[in-house]
Amino acid sequence: MLFLKPREVSKELKLLRYIKNRMPLSIKEANFYNNLEKGFEGEQKFDKWLELLSCDCLILNDLLFECNNTVFQIDSLLISPETIYLFEVKNYEGDYYIEAKRWYKVGKKIEKKDPLLQLKRSETLLHQILEELRFNTSIESYLIFINPHFYLYQAPLNLPIVFLGQLNRFMNKLNSSSSKLKDSHLQLAQQLILRHLQESPYERKLQYNYEQLKKGVICPSCYSFIINCNEQQLECDACGCNEVVTAAILRSIEEYRALFPERKITTNAIYEWCSSIRSKRTIQRILSTNYKHIGHGKSAHYVDITSAYDGDED
Repeated sequence: MLFLKPREVSKELKLLRYIKNRMPLSIKEANFYNNLEKGFEGEQKFDKWLELLSCDCLILNDLLFECNNTVFQIDSLLISPETIYLFEVKNYEGDYYIEAKRWYKVGKKIEKKDPLLQLKRSETLLHQILEELRFNTSIESYLIFINPHFYLYQAPLNLPIVFLGQLNRFMNKLNSSSSKLKDSHLQLAQQLILRHLQESPYERKLQYNYEQLKKGVICPSCYSFIINCNEQQLECDACGCNEVVTAAILRSIEEYRALFPERKITTNAIYEWCSSIRSKRTIQRILSTNYKHIGHGKSAHYVDITSAYDGDED
């Protein structure tokens, strides 16, 4: 078993994690954030399960493809010698039921999107991509319900669903294959990674601006704002977490860059962003050591130390 494409936190979830610590989220944004966080948690649990596989296979996570002007996402793809397994992971919680091919949550009879339709759509589009790559193999698609507090009533027996309690038996099925991967399987995985889209055209535009966000260094443990600091170390009053100043500032700079990619990184900007850091000289030293200095005077700023010269000195 080999993970060729590890799972990463999505851009939307990363930004929301930053924003929620610095300003209140609206009810809609909070619900969106909670759904993203819960979904990512479920996918991570499934990744832990995949690590236990002993069969010869390649695993690609978080794939985003475009096929026939349609963008679709795959949570996990397992390439085995005979079959490609497509997994859609759901971290649903509570009681659901199926009635007349429609999905409902028990209680208020709230209709939910049928996740099997999404699974079938992804399988169809993946087939087309494999045809384009001239790779002929079968695809088996499964909906994985990873939450122990989920129950689905009235589900037909023939649905491609694996519940948490069935994962051990499903693992036995996958591990039963003694066949070995060929070079063509690795080539296919590499081709699929190359086709992966880095950004989704349907990414939600989050509403925030610089003035709205509270400034300061946030504790990496409890997400409180850190007040106590000296030249070498920061200590969180809330949880007692200690962190080296350099690590805290570099982490805060990456947060600043993610939230405001259009803003230049300057000593004054980071000094204001990390408001609990009292020494501007410390910030300048850390920037000079870890970033590349560009320009002079008012135009001076910093970029990634590995980045090419951006030519922007006006």
